[in-house]
Amino acid sequence: MPQITINGQPAAFEEGQSILEVALAQEQEIPHYCWHPGLSVVASCRICLAEVWAPNPRNDGKLEPLPKLVPTCQTPAEDGQVVYTDSPKAVANQRSVMELLLINHPVDCPVCDQAGECYLQDYAYRYGRANSRFEEEKIKQPKKDIGEHVLLYGDRCIMCTRCVRFTREVTGTAELMVDGRGAFEEIDVFPGEALDNELSGNVVDICPVGALLDKDFLFAQRVWFLTRTPSIDGITASGDNISVEHNKGSVFRVKPRPNEAVNKWWISDEIRYGWKFIHDETRMKLPVVRGCDPWEMPQAAQAWEASIESAARGLQQAGHLAVMISPMLSCEDAWHLASLARSLDPEAVLGIGPVPFNGEDKTFPGGYTIRAEKAPNARGVRRVLEAIGGEVLDAAGFQSKLHSDSSIQGIILTGNYPSEWVTPNLAASVGDNRFLVMMDTLPNGLTERADVLLPSATWVEKAGTFENADGLLQAFERAISPVDYCKSESQIALDLLACIEGTRSAVFNAVATRQVMAGQAALERFMTGVTLPTVSREVESDMELIEL
Repeated sequence: MPQITINGQPAAFEEGQSILEVALAQEQEIPHYCWHPGLSVVASCRICLAEVWAPNPRNDGKLEPLPKLVPTCQTPAEDGQVVYTDSPKAVANQRSVMELLLINHPVDCPVCDQAGECYLQDYAYRYGRANSRFEEEKIKQPKKDIGEHVLLYGDRCIMCTRCVRFTREVTGTAELMVDGRGAFEEIDVFPGEALDNELSGNVVDICPVGALLDKDFLFAQRVWFLTRTPSIDGITASGDNISVEHNKGSVFRVKPRPNEAVNKWWISDEIRYGWKFIHDETRMKLPVVRGCDPWEMPQAAQAWEASIESAARGLQQAGHLAVMISPMLSCEDAWHLASLARSLDPEAVLGIGPVPFNGEDKTFPGGYTIRAEKAPNARGVRRVLEAIGGEVLDAAGFQSKLHSDSSIQGIILTGNYPSEWVTPNLAASVGDNRFLVMMDTLPNGLTERADVLLPSATWVEKAGTFENADGLLQAFERAISPVDYCKSESQIALDLLACIEGTRSAVFNAVATRQVMAGQAALERFMTGVTLPTVSREVESDMELIEL
């Protein structure tokens, strides 16, 4: 396999990779601003220039220096090359580039949302000068509202043009442009247009400095207080890889995790901002038993115990059961709920909740697809229910079964949708005389009717597995603890089963559940075919600390 040497470290590479790509694959840092793996290469920022020596075929392959510094983002790696980014010439260039970029920069890091994850900050510390030689008046650029979600702070822009290339190459909408020339050039929207495409929030992610900021996250939290948890899109069928960033039990933002096979480096604005129902003021947080006075927060333990006992007793007395598993739930939730129902009634009717659709799938020029299906796990739920056995009904079939089969006297309904989902037809099919156990997050048309209402956890409050529209099984981790006294559907099912059997309830564990599920031939994939989130390596600060 061909290899090059970067700052004394050998690095193997594949044909077609640039020097910068090889270095990053080997976790060797070469400073860069304008280069991004999902965009075209323009080599405009010039901070990645390096001194390169290469074998000269005209001189018996003798190693000779190229006559000038070359951009590593644009220069292909060739076998035998020796690259120096720490030579005097390369270091001098890095310092010059940093000095030029900071000439008109306001250096307002204390009030900038990008502080703590800013390339300009990091590179100024590692590659810049200790002081500024610029004494003239700085050129001021205005702050602009350029779209529904994005603000532009022109003073901080370093003209890497990542955002412009994104709107041209990935979304194909081309709302952004470079206006002016020289020291007065700036990023702007075309007259009469706004940055309002469905992927607009990604320009904030790819901006290496604090020029493009998210209105929703503006001044909300310092990034070094946030904990980042790998997760999967829990709103649509795309299966996009995301990071949930949270602090003290509250989610502050959702950002994409790179996965070239699924969502590349992007997510839609729908996914980026669609998690707000998690902290909705109307969120149900304590169980309710119909006909009983509502409990207060200090009585949460007693509330759950009494509600579980009431639900277990009612389901046992009901006899024939029907269970609707929402496509918003994980595969593990579906397994535990269906197993509970079949343990009570071997002939229990199993169905999948309504699968919302909005329009048609939309694929952008850059290859990213927005899914019309607005449920993360319809296929996974069906896979699990079919493995348990018996006919699996869709939402319409489930409603018809309730309407036609009067022997069904016990119903378990699950929701977890981000908005109202109970239709008048479903409410009418449930009727007034059957024993109804409801597990949901937000109030809906049946929460008042439920005999026992058990508040459930959203996908960021539990671990599990989703199967996306392409049949890919992906595991996700719990980001925050369930809000107040909510529980995951899996834990509720385990509590109900323990109450019925008179045993101590087990604590839900997603990995252990997948191992049990994989014991069935139809679910072997849950042992070997589940994609696990990549554990990010902790980055240690290179700042020297001294005792005062």
